[in-house]
Amino acid sequence: MKRFERRVLLFLALSALFNADQTLGDSTSSLWKTEIVDTTAAAEDLTEIERQVIIEINMARTAPAEYASRFLVPLRSFYRRTLLQYPGEIGILTQEGVLALDECISALQAAKPVSPLSPAKGLALAARAQVKDQATTGAIGHMGSDNSTPIDRIGRYGKWNITAGENIDYGNGDPRRIVISLLIDDGVPSRGHRMNLLDARFKFVGVSVGAHSVYRHMCVMDFVGAYR
Repeated sequence: MKRFERRVLLFLALSALFNADQTLGDSTSSLWKTEIVDTTAAAEDLTEIERQVIIEINMARTAPAEYASRFLVPLRSFYRRTLLQYPGEIGILTQEGVLALDECISALQAAKPVSPLSPAKGLALAARAQVKDQATTGAIGHMGSDNSTPIDRIGRYGKWNITAGENIDYGNGDPRRIVISLLIDDGVPSRGHRMNLLDARFKFVGVSVGAHSVYRHMCVMDFVGAYR
């Protein structure tokens, strides 16, 4: 069934959550072989942060339970109900608090590993178009200022098939912050962003990370099942 996720992740409340690398742990380990999770070698047009976002997505897809154990479980101690009290930081009020984190951990522990995503230039161009648009307008959401939908933008640069989707994250400038916030999906009842990240039908991705005039950072991810 062809579809795309229309909800925007306004995960600004967690933008300061993941500042300490020593808390999150090493980004790679023997659990994730570089030749499997790093599918970006031939994608010369990616920035370093965009490359790292794709690697991070593939880490979560190929070993979801291990990803939860290594990077999500340690975050529990920083929550006080809906208040996130990160060491050395101002308390942040979230919508669901630790319940969303725990639900995400359980979901990842039960999830089956799926294949890593490969970058596609056309999808990256589609994602970049939305980043460029909102960098100046300060808008949020999946609709472009020209009234384009994700499907419209993806179709401008190639032909897709099977299924398509889009995630947008605002306020995070670090690859792991971006992916973890979309996985937790606080305040999004459908958990649609997480579903996109872990959907076995998706085989290709385009990622663009850039500035946002209101929320400083934004990241657009476009996914498809087939693309040419």
